[in-house]
Amino acid sequence: MVGEAPLIGVLALQGGFQAHAKMLRGLGAQVREVRVPRDLDGLQGLVIPGGESTTMTLGIEREGLAEPLRALAASGTPLLGSCAGLIMLDREHLSVMDIRAERNAFGRQTKSFEADLDVAGLEGGPLRGIFIRAPWIAEHGAEVEILARVDGHAVAAREGDMLVVAFHSELSDDDRVHRLFLRAVARQRAAVA
Repeated sequence: MVGEAPLIGVLALQGGFQAHAKMLRGLGAQVREVRVPRDLDGLQGLVIPGGESTTMTLGIEREGLAEPLRALAASGTPLLGSCAGLIMLDREHLSVMDIRAERNAFGRQTKSFEADLDVAGLEGGPLRGIFIRAPWIAEHGAEVEILARVDGHAVAAREGDMLVVAFHSELSDDDRVHRLFLRAVARQRAAVA
């Protein structure tokens, strides 16, 4: 089973799920779009994409996904949250990661920007982050490792096998964030093999 391509879910209720799915497939993963609880069965990792966090919250509630998503996180399944996905994993939403996100922290749509980031754990030099109505991590617990900052604000973090970024790595050709996530998936698969 470890030699097979990992099965990664991408929450597909709203937002930029297709770009994540394309990048993951390009890295050799099998991808399943997740819309209802049964779609979580057998996943070895899950991506919660960017989008609009209020709409995403309503979709999760409508489909009865909140508790299954919490159970998936509690099982140790690696998670990647991007932009709104970062918000969804925080203390005030799914409460699976010990962070508190500040929504639209850098400003509204007209304040979107790109920045070169030094991300701890990524080799190959700075990563170009695309920030669109982006959050930042306003607070975090002791077990959370901050991986990158912009203007002093935390924009990437890891806690266990959960990875969050405030930017849209899926919108560039740089696949290093997804590779970092898939390394966590590979470690988890090896540990249970």
